[in-house]
Amino acid sequence: MSYNLLKGKRGIIFGALDENSIAWKTAERVHEEGGTFVLTNAPIAMRMGQINQLAEKTGSQIIPADATNLEDLENLVDKATEILGGKLDFVLHSIGMSVNVRKGKAYTDQNYDWTHKGWDVSAVSFHKTMQTLYKKDAMNEWGSIVALTYMAAQRVFPDYNDMADNKAYLESIARSFGYFFGKDKKVRVNTISQSPTPTTAGQGVKGFDGFIAYAEKMSPLGNATAIDCANYTVTLFSDLTKRVTLQNLFNDGGFSNMGVSNEVIDYFTEE
Repeated sequence: MSYNLLKGKRGIIFGALDENSIAWKTAERVHEEGGTFVLTNAPIAMRMGQINQLAEKTGSQIIPADATNLEDLENLVDKATEILGGKLDFVLHSIGMSVNVRKGKAYTDQNYDWTHKGWDVSAVSFHKTMQTLYKKDAMNEWGSIVALTYMAAQRVFPDYNDMADNKAYLESIARSFGYFFGKDKKVRVNTISQSPTPTTAGQGVKGFDGFIAYAEKMSPLGNATAIDCANYTVTLFSDLTKRVTLQNLFNDGGFSNMGVSNEVIDYFTEE
């Protein structure tokens, strides 16, 4: 169902890889709600994914950009505002990567070059993106910037590895930069802390199926899906959430406020 919540709004969506990705689902929903956007991803991710299909489906152009590279980001913002015909109303940052996770390095045995790379891609890229938007004055007043995170930023999930640190840093950047973006440009900045979601990126984490099954048993409403996250993001891009900023918003079926659930107790006390 469409409510035309984003009619006339323009933006950039980072990180759509394939139809499992939250950014992909968000792009589809933003399109349905009347928003226009450019899609962007790192050149290597674009070769791996199917972003061209999404561009075709949503009538969008693709601008390749390495989100850790300031020149790429400047080019992205300049081209996006040119293609879309004006300043931006929304930006979705949906990128994260840990080389340590990908290569099976334990948290207690990090390759720090890889740690630095993951930190740059997963967190600092959000600062670089916002700084570029801010310096270029590329956002309209009451615009909305959203990044995706996970509760491992607050609690221990042993196999989430250095991504937990990256997410904690990402959330801090959202608050800190969000202050300046709010005061100076009336732009809001929030993070959505999503349930574990079976995306291509998420499935790289060891024991991920167990993660999902446990969260499902713990959450009164069950796990939030990628489409749930896309819908929530649409509300944050809309004018209905004008004064929501500096927040880390849990879209997780209630998981974040649970200590234990009857289902989990039953599982461990079965005769």
